[in-house]
Amino acid sequence: MQTATLVAISISGLLVSFTGYAFYIAFGQPSKNLIDPFEEHGD
Repeated sequence: MQTATLVAISISGLLVSFTGYAFYIAFGQPSKNLIDPFEEHGD
């Protein structure tokens, strides 16, 4: 394979992996530990 093809596939794979991890943090099991600063602020 060409070097440019391998680099493009690697960068695309990293981007997809990072996006999947971000969705897991935002909506998965770890999201239970996140706090909402707007709910914590009492007016």
